[in-house]
Amino acid sequence: MRAAIESHVLTAAIDKPAAPAFNCAPCTHLPRKSTVPFMASETLVEVRGLSRFYGDVQAINNISFDICQGDVLGFLGPNGAGKTTTMQIISGNLAPSEGSVTIAGHDLLEEPRAAKAAIGYLPEQPPIYRELTVDEYLDYCAALNRIPRTQRKTARETAKEKCGLHGVGRRLIGNLSKGYRQRVGLAQAIIHLPPVVILDEPTIGLDPIQIREIRHLIRSLGKDHGVILSTHILPEVQASCNRVQIINQGSLVLNDSIDGLSRHMKSTSLFVAFRQRPELALLEQLKGVKAAHHNGENRVQIVHELEADPTEEVIKLAAEKQWGLYEIKPQTVSLEEIFVELTTEEPPPEETEA
Repeated sequence: MRAAIESHVLTAAIDKPAAPAFNCAPCTHLPRKSTVPFMASETLVEVRGLSRFYGDVQAINNISFDICQGDVLGFLGPNGAGKTTTMQIISGNLAPSEGSVTIAGHDLLEEPRAAKAAIGYLPEQPPIYRELTVDEYLDYCAALNRIPRTQRKTARETAKEKCGLHGVGRRLIGNLSKGYRQRVGLAQAIIHLPPVVILDEPTIGLDPIQIREIRHLIRSLGKDHGVILSTHILPEVQASCNRVQIINQGSLVLNDSIDGLSRHMKSTSLFVAFRQRPELALLEQLKGVKAAHHNGENRVQIVHELEADPTEEVIKLAAEKQWGLYEIKPQTVSLEEIFVELTTEEPPPEETEA
């Protein structure tokens, strides 16, 4: 069996070209400090005007975005939104109908081998050989990526260190837990130090402890690479990413940083419950309050400016007027609510007969 593997490795090494030097334009959307000397603050992925048709059906429509080193991009979308099509095009497995994709300075259509050499990919089901040990498999992956024989051990040990695989190098992959098999999949994706790493549902089927470990690995990968994380798990994006994109019906409906998204998610209203019915006019006179509305029996919704939280003033006023305040809480907006709002069409109004 090992002789067959060596033969496969030699064939792949002959057929596959050497990885090119990376020459990218500086990233403009978010300057960052880099820990990798050959691609500091580079734009690693440039997607411009990407469209794809299947016959008369348009799967994606005029999509454009950039990814820089240090970006961990969460790519979200409901089923059938065009997310899979976009990922297939970016990874070089599907040609676009219109538009262009540049990976680490190489056009994916004009220089496909050079562009693909700059990508590390972990599919939903890791491409592992259960009958090999971890070291044997990573050596095999190093050879497939044309890493010189004298440098393969160093590349293997570096990937193992990044992915927390020390101590399991001689164990059969088939005997590892699913969490460790996922780590092996991550190690094969980064063993050749690609500028761009694409991860497809990397925490599916893992237990909570394994999920926390993989999220930590993803965040650490973002220091040295540009990472695209495709997932349906919304908390995954908030825990692992610094940018988020949402695609719906083939178009990008959101492209923002997590910090920018958090500002949208901040509360701008309070729900307050009293034992006595309050006077709305007095509440509306408080600093920063835009409006106050009754929301049930002795309950009030207070809408306020983003940076002006009137909680203390409401409590003070309620005590002075003896309204018997017994509950006050902010109304927060979750990523799930934003996702549903952006990806759910409102039903058309019912027509009424004249």
